[in-house]
Amino acid sequence: MSVSTANHSAKQVLSLYRSLLRQSAQFAAYNFREYARRRTRDAFRQHKSEKDERRQQELVQRGLRELQVLKMKLDGKRWRRDDREIVEGEG
Repeated sequence: MSVSTANHSAKQVLSLYRSLLRQSAQFAAYNFREYARRRTRDAFRQHKSEKDERRQQELVQRGLRELQVLKMKLDGKRWRRDDREIVEGEG
């Protein structure tokens, strides 16, 4: 791995880490919010010394999938909340 590739990869991983933490912070429920934060931190700490490029890419892809899941859960909660407000407002 060249220095520029390593630097790009490190920036990508840091960006993913920050995105996961930001997304986790948006949950209203304290327990879920803290669980998501702890899970993110633990996973990144566990794999911080990974040297295999292929494994690093697998971990980044898994992190990106986790980020999408968090986003979908938040969007679903917002959608349900908005839907409930519309229905309750009609009564």
